[in-house]
Amino acid sequence: MNQREASIETDRTSSRMRTKLKEVSVHDAIGLRLAHDLTQIIPGTFKGRLFKRGHVITETDIPSLLDIGKEHIYIMELDDAELHEDDAAIRMAKALADESLRLTEPHEGKVGLKSPIVGITYIAKEVVEAINGLGEIALATVKTDALVQEGGPIAATRAIPLVVSKKKIEEVERIAATYREQNEGRAPLGVRPFRKMRAGLLTTGGEVYHGRIQDKFGPAVAEKLNALGSEVAEQRFAPDDRQEIVKEIHYLLSQGYDMILVTGGMSVDPDDRTPGAIAAAGADIVSYGTPMLPGSMLLMGYIGDVPIMGLPGCVMHDPYTSFDVLLPKLLAGDRIVREDIVGMGYGGLLVR
Repeated sequence: MNQREASIETDRTSSRMRTKLKEVSVHDAIGLRLAHDLTQIIPGTFKGRLFKRGHVITETDIPSLLDIGKEHIYIMELDDAELHEDDAAIRMAKALADESLRLTEPHEGKVGLKSPIVGITYIAKEVVEAINGLGEIALATVKTDALVQEGGPIAATRAIPLVVSKKKIEEVERIAATYREQNEGRAPLGVRPFRKMRAGLLTTGGEVYHGRIQDKFGPAVAEKLNALGSEVAEQRFAPDDRQEIVKEIHYLLSQGYDMILVTGGMSVDPDDRTPGAIAAAGADIVSYGTPMLPGSMLLMGYIGDVPIMGLPGCVMHDPYTSFDVLLPKLLAGDRIVREDIVGMGYGGLLVR
């Protein structure tokens, strides 16, 4: 067999390791196993794995290998202190993920972590930064408290070189284990499920109350709740009258709904009575206004343990507003505090 042997030596802080790669002509490679995935790129049509790591080369594979410019392949012999990129990515993903997360098959040193449910993510930022500070490995995630659909990606682990020090992956596992110990067994990466909540909806405004225009708020709000597994249990209407609005809020509270949503009348116009009426109904106001556009005029408060929100007009027509940021947190069981509102300003300017 015509073949050349190439030795790769890499220094690490803790030890010196040797990985041996045998470079073999594809014509002499029949019966040998690939050391890594091979990718095929057809411009504008396809990019993906042509052969998987560990694939046994057959005679019929040779034309395909030559088509992607591979006249030689590598056969790898790992040192005991080393891990292949796929094995490294798998071990990182298993160490970091909540047991319910779905792990994808490793591909070119990458493993994806996907949500099993519709929910809201929790991501330990300090763990992400500690791991990415190690070098030669990568952990990419979505932000914490992000809405994720079933099957949606929340993170991916990646080995940068083909071979990674085993000690480096053991350090990842140590970081993850320490986080779990300090957080009652909670994994650094996961998804929280939503509770099903029944909302009482009050639409204010004389133009709707007297039938001059059709209500567009109710259907828009109901659609947002339904998409997350909750519902508008009842919708009421009130004119721009403070006492009438207070009366209707108290009625909805008496029905035992999990959440009260009040739409309309949230601006500073003198005819808009909603913010004052919510306060007069006994709400503890967390914030009237958010540092986010669209949705800066949203009001967040509580009457006892029942969240009450005054929704600005943009909720009717904009696909994503401050309401879409806070609603998932409420459905996950969070109590919104002032710090949550303040934090919405970072990344809160949405380009339309």
